[in-house]
Amino acid sequence: MTKKSKNILLLFVLSSVILFLGLAAYYVEQRVSFFALGFSLLGLSSLIVCLICLKNEGRFSVLAGRGRQFYLLIIFIGLLSILWVQINCLGYYYNRRFDLTKFKQHTLTEESKDVINELKQNIKVTAFYVGISPKYLEDLLKEYEGAAQGKITTEIIDPLVQISYAAQFGNVISGQERKVIIQSGKERRDVEFSDETPLTEEELNNAIIRVTRKARHAYFFMGHGEYSFMDESDTGLSTIAKLLLANNVISHRLLLGVDKKIPNDCDVLVIPGPKQELSVDEEKIINEYLEKGGDALFLIENVVVTTPDVPLTEDQRYKNPSLNSILNKWGVKIGDDIVVDLANHAGDDVGSPATRNYVSHKAMIKNLDYTFYVRPRSISLLSNRRPTLKAAPFVLTSSKETSWGETNRHLEVKYDEGIDRPGPVAISYVIWKPKEKDGHSDTRTIVFTDADFLTNIYIDQYSNAQMGLNVINWLTEMDYKVLRNKKEMKVERLDLTSQQRRVVVVILWVIPCAILMIGLMVWMKQRIE
Repeated sequence: MTKKSKNILLLFVLSSVILFLGLAAYYVEQRVSFFALGFSLLGLSSLIVCLICLKNEGRFSVLAGRGRQFYLLIIFIGLLSILWVQINCLGYYYNRRFDLTKFKQHTLTEESKDVINELKQNIKVTAFYVGISPKYLEDLLKEYEGAAQGKITTEIIDPLVQISYAAQFGNVISGQERKVIIQSGKERRDVEFSDETPLTEEELNNAIIRVTRKARHAYFFMGHGEYSFMDESDTGLSTIAKLLLANNVISHRLLLGVDKKIPNDCDVLVIPGPKQELSVDEEKIINEYLEKGGDALFLIENVVVTTPDVPLTEDQRYKNPSLNSILNKWGVKIGDDIVVDLANHAGDDVGSPATRNYVSHKAMIKNLDYTFYVRPRSISLLSNRRPTLKAAPFVLTSSKETSWGETNRHLEVKYDEGIDRPGPVAISYVIWKPKEKDGHSDTRTIVFTDADFLTNIYIDQYSNAQMGLNVINWLTEMDYKVLRNKKEMKVERLDLTSQQRRVVVVILWVIPCAILMIGLMVWMKQRIE
């Protein structure tokens, strides 16, 4: 082998290494950087020069057997390279992988995917972190960016390094800066986090919902002993109020005795289990609101029960009104009984029926399993209702043989034919009045004969929370899915970022490529000699 041939062979090896480094840099950084482009062009041009020099020296000829084998090898390597690029492109656009971390740290929840899939505008997510950002934060933002397919752009900046850029956000820069800013159009939400309380999908989803969805308003009727959405005790409704807020439904207090009207921005009126009768004026205001197309959720409290040796007082007998004076006008009647189910109930209380016997309404039974209710009443359809009303049972007890509406209020549970209402018993009804010609929107009303199932002590059991969110979602006529579940997440020390994983892939590719290069050098040396 001549000295010139040896130099050409050395240049060929060096050019291949340079080309590999350029392609590896592009793969790791996922962008065309100066380093990746420069090394790739330099390596490719050097390889072309090597081939031209070898051809001019007469070492390889297309007509010669050895030359033909060399060109076939080059073509084979080229085809393999094209196949490798295609496989990586398919892997990029159709990402399939297994997340083996304990808390599925690198897999978005179905709720997050639903939020992302329903985006109709672009989102910009800017994370502020002084110093080296944690690996989980980089991966979490990349997961959102990848799943959104262009609708979400993310960045992580060090506000002490990029002071002028950070100043555009109006932040007070400190050495402990830990914040994510979500922007869409003129809307913005800031989410604080720390090393002790990492940023979660739930917080990101809530912020995205706030900047992309129009806020809805739920007014909770108060003044008659109702459950309060501001009460954080076991009998309060603060948990459902927080879940509503996470879905951009803002809760307000409504005192009709003081306000004398239902606000115009009311999207749904919630009447959460009044303990005393409403005034005639209040009933009139509510009925007028419904007639004009208002939507409402009625939660009726249970009748008071006692034992045979302790008779009911007059006050107890009429405590927890049925609101039939309003609901009868809308085609339904609330019974003065207690629905029991001997076969399907929560705990040991046959008066707390558990069921998943729902009417087939996709929007309201989405993601529902069993729900249970505490001493609900029966609800029935009136035969003389207005023909413009459409009503259907929504929730019924699970069985016919073991459930009924017990009229005995002395805790003597026994089915009396002709007196008690046979199962399956409806404990919720949906009422719909179509849009009228005078311009009023359609009226949507849902009646539950129990209010306890949404209180703080019971809402996280079974699918009670999902039921509450689904019905309010339907009543407010929102066209997107509700956010319910949150994923527990713990930062693991050995987790790698996406970029670090690509570095590992490159290292794994170095070994077979090095073996291939050595074999190619040996083969070329034999042919040149």
